[in-house]
Amino acid sequence: MIKKLAAEFFGTFWLVFGGCGSAVLAAVFMTPEPGAIQLGIGFVGVSLAFGLTVMTMAYTVGHISGGHFNPAVSLGLAIGGRFSWSELVPYWAAQVIGGFCAAGALFLIASGAPDFAAGGFASNGYGELSPGGYSMTSALIAEIVLTAMFLIIILGSTSSKAPAGFAPIAIGLGLTLIHLISIPVTNTSVNPARSTAVAFYAENSAFVGQLWLFWVAPLIGAAIGALIWKTLLSSED
Repeated sequence: MIKKLAAEFFGTFWLVFGGCGSAVLAAVFMTPEPGAIQLGIGFVGVSLAFGLTVMTMAYTVGHISGGHFNPAVSLGLAIGGRFSWSELVPYWAAQVIGGFCAAGALFLIASGAPDFAAGGFASNGYGELSPGGYSMTSALIAEIVLTAMFLIIILGSTSSKAPAGFAPIAIGLGLTLIHLISIPVTNTSVNPARSTAVAFYAENSAFVGQLWLFWVAPLIGAAIGALIWKTLLSSED
């Protein structure tokens, strides 16, 4: 069990450090004066970064813990009959702690820049805290639908009847697509550990006040996705 929890800790650490790190450190930056030019990897680069973190860690430690790195994924896998309910809370703890440690390390790095301002610090939000100003209803629907689809991708690609060895690629590309869709809406969560980790480092405390949605919506979405797979799509005996 210790190895499983360690794998979830490091996998979630890498997801938050790599994915949120790309947003905080590399999404946008300015060239030195004079004539500053805005450079950076943008939404597409951040989306790829999140997908790559999951794909690389799924190959690295997925054989140890299952490669969840996300409380919503753990819940969905339990509902889908792929994960023990007795391990759910320990997995959640390892994931949240791993995310917090990654966000802390990222904050220490980012704060070393001249004129550092934490800003949103890659937090998720709706309304005024949404990158595109989307409403709470929009955020709720987006997070539920996208998390449900993420669980369907995970359950399908890891099915015993799916091509062996390709699941991390499908899952990583699935998460990339999810970010391409929803970064403008919520800055993309579909992962309560990722949302919790960075919200407490943001300058605006309102991010913490909105954190409930980024637990409730992904958990509901994960349950829906698991039930859809289990009742309508699974061909496993």
